[in-house]
Amino acid sequence: MEIIRTVEELRQWTRADRYETNTIGVVPTMGALHAGHASLIRAARNSCGCVVVSIFVNPTQFGPNEDYARYPRTFDADCEIAKAEGATLIFAPAVEEMYPPGAATFVEVEGLSSRLDGASRPGHFRGVATVVSKLLIATEADLAFFGQKDAAQVAVLRRMVADLRLPARIVVCPIVREADGLALSSRNAYLSASERTKALALSRAIRYAEGLVAAGERRAGSLIAAARQIFATEPAIRVDYVELVDWETLLPAETAAPGTLFAVAAWVGSTRLIDNTIIA
Repeated sequence: MEIIRTVEELRQWTRADRYETNTIGVVPTMGALHAGHASLIRAARNSCGCVVVSIFVNPTQFGPNEDYARYPRTFDADCEIAKAEGATLIFAPAVEEMYPPGAATFVEVEGLSSRLDGASRPGHFRGVATVVSKLLIATEADLAFFGQKDAAQVAVLRRMVADLRLPARIVVCPIVREADGLALSSRNAYLSASERTKALALSRAIRYAEGLVAAGERRAGSLIAAARQIFATEPAIRVDYVELVDWETLLPAETAAPGTLFAVAAWVGSTRLIDNTIIA
């Protein structure tokens, strides 16, 4: 497994490797890899001859009061995980490589970028769309792998790829959870033992909504109210949103039709966590 630091080297590698493998997959990450990331790398390995795992804590997707400086950075351990799962190479650029001095070009998906997570994190999806577009262009990837946990991000990136006519296809892989249901996230490392217990309210709210849908409840208002009742059992949690939306537009849906997205976000202590389910 190679470790590459510059876009020029990355392009040279992937273009040469395409002659050997034909299909290039990219798994964009900010490092602090866990079993969820590992599942993305395995999915890429099963579909692609060349698997690029990017490790880059992207400053443009963090707000001024967010956790950029303290975001977990575990590069050596990340490389071991990526290697064990079959990655072909690691792309680990410096900030200056991705954003050269004086850089003034950004990608923004209007409308979608201000919904769900974008509403409480202004500029977040602008940063995500910019860095992912840079990665897709640099790798000339055929497939890009993301987790369903970041469902709003997926919607933004699907729109970006379609609008810019980029050749990559977005592949969405299932949420990976701990045995007790907590969705895996690099930010789980911030949680104290008591906060981690409280954080299970997110997955309980999701499961409760799924159970109501399975029992025949389809009204958005009822599902949202029921999930909020779950959060009310943990008064230390501050809810950001509980929403049922169309997964393509992220606009509110009145009915839980197949393919709609039921999503929650909440702060547990100072840590913001998200979770969701796709209605069957």
